[in-house]
Amino acid sequence: MTTSTAQSRTPGHPEVPATMRAAVLKRQGDMAMKALPVPQLDADQVLVQVAAVGVCGSDVHYYEHGRIGDYVVDHPLILGHELSGRIAAVGSDVDPARIGQRVAVEPQRPCRTCKQCKAGRYNLCPDIEFYATPPIDGAFTEYVRIQSDFAFDIPDSVSDEAAALIEPLSVGLWACERAQIKPGSRVLIAGAGPIGIIAAQAARAFGATEIYISDIAEDRLAFALQHGATHALNALTDSVEGLDVDAFIDASGAPQAVRSGIKAVGPAGRVILVGLGADDVELPVSYIQNREIWLSGVFRYTNTWPLAIQLIADGKVDLDILVTGKFALAESEDALQAGKQPGQLKAVVYPGR
Repeated sequence: MTTSTAQSRTPGHPEVPATMRAAVLKRQGDMAMKALPVPQLDADQVLVQVAAVGVCGSDVHYYEHGRIGDYVVDHPLILGHELSGRIAAVGSDVDPARIGQRVAVEPQRPCRTCKQCKAGRYNLCPDIEFYATPPIDGAFTEYVRIQSDFAFDIPDSVSDEAAALIEPLSVGLWACERAQIKPGSRVLIAGAGPIGIIAAQAARAFGATEIYISDIAEDRLAFALQHGATHALNALTDSVEGLDVDAFIDASGAPQAVRSGIKAVGPAGRVILVGLGADDVELPVSYIQNREIWLSGVFRYTNTWPLAIQLIADGKVDLDILVTGKFALAESEDALQAGKQPGQLKAVVYPGR
């Protein structure tokens, strides 16, 4: 990290307090409200007063299990990485005119100098700092700091909730880009949760004409048909093998869904693994070889916020329909547990409440 500098503010805007409230994960399954110092800014950063934070499956996993793979919660951590807000102060190198702007935050800080960053793959930067990934704090708090170019202006037509959910939308856009979805594409998506529905909307925005989605929950399948998918398949009773789709996007993480989804892909098709599941999965290797199927994982995204904002503003993607629970900052623990309730898709925390 570079040396912190004085924060710039302009007359007519509220004074930034010295402390802020934060919902902190003290250890596995143990949340607490704390008063913390408001972050000081580096020269190229802005201070964002957080308006809305979406709850992601990774937040829930850290809360319930205390770790994801090699990332372990071994000290108090602020969760939350899907966020929007308003710029409250700027670093010395940032135009003070940005103060007051509504923004959607891309919650990561790449080094910008390594091989991966210079190749344009900054999501693969080995030294990246990502919100709510130990040891980097996230956005279940009143203020966060981020590099100015990772705080994107949003139009008034985009709600705080939709702006926050640009982060999961970016996962869907990146998956569709890697799947090479184009006008006329036929796509299968496994999992009709938030990411699956977002991926369906993204695929439709990319021009896909047939979008199959599979799940075991009939209510989620019905919802997906209303918001992006063209065909719904019950994963327990309907076979997907032989669909010969151009691309398969797994948003479930279920090993059986991955295996059967691969067998739904036609020759030279693409398989994109998004869902978090088992570390090791048995794959139909001969099928992949004989059809020259291209298989890739997805690790976050790069350069997706401008497209996401445009798609939302143009009405081609609707993220507000995903919000099924709204919680104050002090209710963050309830928000993390909301996904267990029937009919829940996306919980949103509002630090200003």
